[in-house]
This record gives sequence, structure tokens and C-alpha cells, in this order.
Amino acid sequence: MLRKGKMLVVVGSLLLFGTATLVHAEEDMQKQVDAVKAAIPKFAIPMREVGDRFQNMYYAAKGGNWGLAFYMSKYMNGAMNPAKLTKPVEYADWANFYSKTFDPVNKAILAQDVKSFEKEYKAVIKNCNECHVAMGYGFIKVKQLKAPADQGIDYSIKSKSTDVPK
Repeated sequence: MLRKGKMLVVVGSLLLFGTATLVHAEEDMQKQVDAVKAAIPKFAIPMREVGDRFQNMYYAAKGGNWGLAFYMSKYMNGAMNPAKLTKPVEYADWANFYSKTFDPVNKAILAQDVKSFEKEYKAVIKNCNECHVAMGYGFIKVKQLKAPADQGIDYSIKSKSTDVPK
């Protein structure tokens, strides 16, 4: 009987110690996840890349470099992926914007239609500025640059929108 009692105390102690260790490990893991999450860009940094790609897209389309225009759009959208984790509500707004409001720009790129592209591009600028105001960022006003954001790219290379690798 005494032996069973000692065994129960040992087993109970191991369970208690194991549970405490697991709780501590879980807390430590959560601290690590929180630290990684804190290091990931929120919304402003990816949005800066979006802005640059958006400006470059215009000059690519105007130069007949439809592959580059589509590439800029594709990676403009991908630049916002960190916000899925860091700003999920705002990311949902972005995803809705890109899939609906921005879609006519992508359709114009795929059709390689400069006239339609310019019209839809300007409509997106207006929409961006309205959204910034609605979200409390009215001090951020998008305008079309007089030159592309990245001067190190040749925007005049003739390409098709379908030239972009999957």
C-alpha cells in the first residue's frame, strides 16, 4: 500500500511538473509569436511599395510594356500580404479594393487597352483618396507622378500582359 502511495505521489508530481512545463512552454511560444508578429510590417510599409508599383504600372502601360504593368499589379497586391496577419481588418478592405475596385485596371492591362487603362487608373486614384479620407488618413493624397517611382527600369520594352510568369 505504501509503495502504491509513493508511486501515486511520483506520478502526480511528474504530471504537475509536466503541466507547469507545458504552460511555461506555451507562454514562451506565444511571446515568440508576438515578437515575430511585431517585427512584420503593419500597413504603412507595404502600402509604400503599393504606391511605388502603382506609379510604375502607369509608365509601363504607357510605354507598351504590358508585361511589366501586369507584374507591377500582381506584386503590388502581394506586397500587402503581411497585413493579413498584422492588420486583418484593413487587409480585408485592401482585398476587397483589389478584387473589385482595382479589377478594371487589371482588365485594361490584360486587354492592353491604353485608353481604358488611363480612365480606370485615374478612377482608382480618386477611389484611393476617398478611402484615405474615410479611414482618417486624408493627409495622404495620391497623385500621378511626372515620372515613374523607379527610374532604373526600362518602361518602353514592348511586352504582352501574358508574358508574366505564373
